[in-house]
Amino acid sequence: MVSLLRTIRSMRRVGLREWFRQMQYIGDAKSGRFVGMDEFGNRYFENMNAEEEIPGRHRWVDYAQHEYNGTQVPPTWHSWLSHIRLDPPTEDPIVQNVTPHWKAPHVENLTGTRGAFKTYNTTVPKINAWEPKVTPRGTSSL
Repeated sequence: MVSLLRTIRSMRRVGLREWFRQMQYIGDAKSGRFVGMDEFGNRYFENMNAEEEIPGRHRWVDYAQHEYNGTQVPPTWHSWLSHIRLDPPTEDPIVQNVTPHWKAPHVENLTGTRGAFKTYNTTVPKINAWEPKVTPRGTSSL
């Protein structure tokens, strides 16, 4: 009964369309404070109401892409989602001041896709396959 009330409360807060989208993507109806957005368009939320959320599940990400995976979350946001950092990157002065400008931008892991890194093999094989030497018919060496 508690989860049904929580679901109805969340549906009222976020609206029917967003509630339906959440049920399709994360399988749960959640409502909370919008914390920030990363460079990929992922949105991050937090709900500190202890009556509604299970401890440890009060922070979540709403992915921008339909086909998503965990590597699309930048390291700074991942540390906030996993409770390594108390404040989100948008509010944490340490993250905003210490992040070096020379650092390469975060790229998701493309393993298993067309964009995956594949090395070009330049080594000579140690074992060569047998190739038969055939003389053409009609020409005999006798």
